[in-house]
Amino acid sequence: MAEIVIAPSILAADFTQLGAEIADVSSADWVHVDVMDGHFVPNITLGPMIVEAVRRSTELVVDVHLMIEPVDQFIDAFVAAGADVVTVHVETCTHLDRTLAVIRDAGARAGVALNPATPPETVQYVLDRVDLVLAMTVNPGFGGQSYIPGVETKIRELRAMIGDRPIRIEVDGGITTSTARQAVAAGADVLVAGSAIFGAVDRAMAISDLRDSIRALQ
Repeated sequence: MAEIVIAPSILAADFTQLGAEIADVSSADWVHVDVMDGHFVPNITLGPMIVEAVRRSTELVVDVHLMIEPVDQFIDAFVAAGADVVTVHVETCTHLDRTLAVIRDAGARAGVALNPATPPETVQYVLDRVDLVLAMTVNPGFGGQSYIPGVETKIRELRAMIGDRPIRIEVDGGITTSTARQAVAAGADVLVAGSAIFGAVDRAMAISDLRDSIRALQ
């Protein structure tokens, strides 16, 4: 099993102190940035300027999750702002293979996300184009939702489809010390956590607790 990546989601951070909030999670591996448009998902969050601010605030991997439609024309701006990983939703991409090529041509690692009800077969023919598959463990749009355990079946199917390819499986939504174990046991190796980390008084301890919760599975 690959080393587990912990990716705090700034969706749960205090944006009046964003630089300090990001510094507070420096013991994590990635910083996850949720971009929402109020169209594909029922919420509006942030754009490339915030990603640029995140990039200036950390040397960690900046993991940008685009929940927007259309998406292709915005990819270059997010990569230029500092995104290391750009993930798009299969549900928003008419020409998914082309969109993934745009991400890679821009210089970022490419990810593809699936909503809870989207079957894993939708990414079967683009696996050689991606570095990451994101299995949403909540319906996208808002933080603080409850984990959907039925997605674990999809995670197992994705892990089997991926085989020996160097592709990570990310989970996003409702991740706690308990659900992290379930997701990792199913095959996930990138854990996005918002409230579980930024809602804690001691963020470093919250990150450590997440690592400890899955250590026995590695």
